[in-house]
Amino acid sequence: MSHGDHESGRIALDVMGGDFAPTSNLSGALRALGGDDGLDPGRMVLVGNEDAIRGGLEELGGDPGFVIRHASEVIDMHEKPGQALRAKPDSSIAVCVGSIKAGQAGALVSMGNTGAVVGASTLGLGTLSGVRRPGIAVTLELTGHPVTLLDMGANIAPKPAHLVHYGTMGSVLARDCLGVREPRVGLLNIGEETSKGTDLLREAHGLLTESRLDFVGNVEGGDIFKGVCDVVVTDGFTGNVVLKLLEDFAGFMLRLVMEELQGHGGAQWGPEALAKVRRNIDYSEYGGALLLGVAGIVVIGHGRSDENAVSNALRLAARALDAGVNDDIVRGLETASEPA
Repeated sequence: MSHGDHESGRIALDVMGGDFAPTSNLSGALRALGGDDGLDPGRMVLVGNEDAIRGGLEELGGDPGFVIRHASEVIDMHEKPGQALRAKPDSSIAVCVGSIKAGQAGALVSMGNTGAVVGASTLGLGTLSGVRRPGIAVTLELTGHPVTLLDMGANIAPKPAHLVHYGTMGSVLARDCLGVREPRVGLLNIGEETSKGTDLLREAHGLLTESRLDFVGNVEGGDIFKGVCDVVVTDGFTGNVVLKLLEDFAGFMLRLVMEELQGHGGAQWGPEALAKVRRNIDYSEYGGALLLGVAGIVVIGHGRSDENAVSNALRLAARALDAGVNDDIVRGLETASEPA
């Protein structure tokens, strides 16, 4: 059921967040109106400096009917999240979170300070019933079909039960938003054997085995590229290292390939020739990362997101809202720990 006609179905966009704000965010909001799954402008709440928003929309052709909500402050990308949230209660991030808390929106999208978005959302919205610690889920297209990894940095010291929760939340996301009918869950480890890894991983392995999830066992780093599972579960410290390594290594390898091609008479190969390869490693193609487990839909994008990434993030937020992802997470957690 679509929630687009109600305030709770609206999506609050942090217009001031990101390296190219506000232009990229405004352009992305306009882009999200097009296509078969285009959003209604009245479903989007543009949050930020009202003068900047109205002036930017005027330069881009006019306001098609967005809801605009003023926020007088902006949290910089490099500010310390906790200090910034306390010092700037009227920041665009805080106002987005406040909109969800007040029932004036059901989702938020921000390309801004990740720590501030996670902190404001966790503290301001609270967690879903059954969730102890939220996790950041990132989806990549590595093997011709989506693979979702979590946690990518929200919880660097989880308990074994948290990893079971991540498996459940990732499975719900894969099913509801990515079209994976029966998501397979793998636990990132240093070997396939059940005896491998830390106490955390061995205990989590036991809990996942006993759960109702389709758990395929331990998976190694290289298995992420082999399509052996649809959801990869890990702690936030490891997950964040994996994500940053994947992103930067992809760019590094593409530069090497381009240099080799051009050095051997392949000058006709421009950057666009390898653009698809880069997209496969870039989670902005899925709109960004979802902070799963909080009482609202929260999508966190790259600071360097362009209008295409912003548009994708808004569509992802809409899909998650319309699919009832959070309701399904609560139901999934009620049964995931029951013996299979």
